[in-house]
Amino acid sequence: MNGSEFKLPNPPIVEAILDVDCDLPPGQKLTELESSARDRYKDHYPKFRTQVFHEHQIEAGPGQEAKLSMRQGVQALQFLSEDERQIVQVRGEGFSFNRLAPYTSLDDYLPEIERVWRLFVGLASPVQIKLIRLRYINRILLPLTDGRVDLDLFLKIGPRLADENNLALTGFMNQQAAVEKGTGRQVNLVLTSQAPEGDKLPIIFDNSVATAESGSPDDWSWIIERIQALRTLKNHIFKNTLTEPCLQLFQ
Repeated sequence: MNGSEFKLPNPPIVEAILDVDCDLPPGQKLTELESSARDRYKDHYPKFRTQVFHEHQIEAGPGQEAKLSMRQGVQALQFLSEDERQIVQVRGEGFSFNRLAPYTSLDDYLPEIERVWRLFVGLASPVQIKLIRLRYINRILLPLTDGRVDLDLFLKIGPRLADENNLALTGFMNQQAAVEKGTGRQVNLVLTSQAPEGDKLPIIFDNSVATAESGSPDDWSWIIERIQALRTLKNHIFKNTLTEPCLQLFQ
């Protein structure tokens, strides 16, 4: 089963993100691109907002009073569809495409991703691609029985307590970083629990894969090959993190 064949009837995806980090022209400012970007994306993404950053720095030398400085600026221009479930981002480091639930299949969004990517290339004139990342945030509702759940029944890499007899698990966060042998593709996996909701225990499964390769922004065939390879790796991790009973929850 390859990456494009793996599809669940009711996927637990709450957000899927494609990031393409680029080397952009020196001195280019996002604020200077705003007007042109609005014109390019307004037909399909009529809503607009900016994402800003704030940085605080404290400097203090020997015997001197501490000085606080702050820097802020625009981190991304965000263009949202009318229902706000699809977002195109023009970032200081490149391009992003976000799709919120309901999510169907990457195949359904690739034509639109190509279209808005080409608009980005014409707008921002990226010099070269330096990283492509696929990130899927899943929210899985595990059934509770008498307020408890056997995580081993649903997770292949679930958390373990130091003393299973005397300790009762009340929450967890498990993070793993890895590199795929042979390709160097990067993997970042996070599993964390949320507060119970009735007879369900929500689990967040953040599944991120990336490749740090240089490529031409105009070569969509090269880009799509990397996206599909990342997709296959992402699906492989997904299927080897969750057990068959867990996968059955999404049927």
